[in-house]
Amino acid sequence: MDSIPTEVLDQLLKNYSKPEDLTGPDGLLKRLTGALVERAMAAELTHHLGYEKHAATGRGSGNNRNGTTPKVLKTERGEVAVQTPRDRNGIFEPLIVRKGQTHFDGFDDKILSMYARGMSVRDIQAHLRDLYATDVSADLISTVTDSVMDEVKAWQNRPLDSVWPIVYLDARMVKIRDGGSVQNKAIYLGIGVNMQGTKEVLGLWVESNEGAKFWMKVMNELRTRGVKDILIACCDGLKGFPEAIEAVFPETLVQTCIVHMIRNSLKFVSYRDYRAVVQDLRPIYSAETEQLAFAALDTFEKKWDYRYPMIAKSWYANWERIIPFFAFSKEIRKAIYTTNAIEAINRQIRKTLKTRGHFPTDESATKLIYLALNNAQKKWTMPIKDWKRAMHQFSIHFPGRVPEALIH
Repeated sequence: MDSIPTEVLDQLLKNYSKPEDLTGPDGLLKRLTGALVERAMAAELTHHLGYEKHAATGRGSGNNRNGTTPKVLKTERGEVAVQTPRDRNGIFEPLIVRKGQTHFDGFDDKILSMYARGMSVRDIQAHLRDLYATDVSADLISTVTDSVMDEVKAWQNRPLDSVWPIVYLDARMVKIRDGGSVQNKAIYLGIGVNMQGTKEVLGLWVESNEGAKFWMKVMNELRTRGVKDILIACCDGLKGFPEAIEAVFPETLVQTCIVHMIRNSLKFVSYRDYRAVVQDLRPIYSAETEQLAFAALDTFEKKWDYRYPMIAKSWYANWERIIPFFAFSKEIRKAIYTTNAIEAINRQIRKTLKTRGHFPTDESATKLIYLALNNAQKKWTMPIKDWKRAMHQFSIHFPGRVPEALIH
């Protein structure tokens, strides 16, 4: 990048004596922003007209300069007044500051970043006022955040890879106003681990209730967007959920989330027995083999069946969906026997939503959760560190379904 000549900098800073002269409310940076924007718009108008100001070539050209219009821009250094040049035909629109634009210098990004972290419109207004000494209307904030919906729609309909080694599916309840009353609605999330071993959000859906029927609709949507095969699908123990997945992807290995199984097991356990039950459940899912796990479940049943008969009964009933992970190494087991990838995202969503009582619409909930997911993705790590080794195991367990080029 070319440096600014020293003599220019000396001229700009000739009256500089303290930091406020540079960064203060009426400092050089603020005034320089306005001057540079005006100069850029003037250059754009020259390019638009095809001749320099006062040039003879402009006579009889059919269009010429026609004064300026005052505009106030909200910037990171406060409000900056500029003069926007006009042409007589009224067709010139500057690129650097478009018609109707009232904010500059990444203001949209600042608003979206704060909104994504769960800040309310009032909080965003106060924050911008404190930082930049400028008042931003609630309408402007809404306009900026509403613009995200076009991005959401494109993202939600984007094509997907044909094969996914692991897909996590889960739903969480959020309060949303609907028909004059606030209702609990399910936010459905699909997270995939792609062939490179990195996580990616496949989609985000809102529905009144979590149900297997809706999950089958989600599966069909994924197929429509290009997904042809899912090797392993990790989901909770919702009745009919595995069948909904297999109806669309019949070869998929469905793994019931162990964390959900444990939570459901502990739901009615008394405080006095809680720790002991947790300890006695651990040998089941941490066993080296399926046979040892079944023996541990038998031991658990003999000890606790007199007090909590539904726990062992539930594990036996779901056994075929619980045990698939035993076919893999410990590292892969850890990635597939729990929806930890979803749980981490849910923690981020809960953190974002904690200041919200409820959402006015499905769209507003979708918008905020989408932005929260974008923030969360920046910190995501690979769920399986030795991904190449994992791909070799997948190729053995799922013959012919893993592209050969990705194994070697």
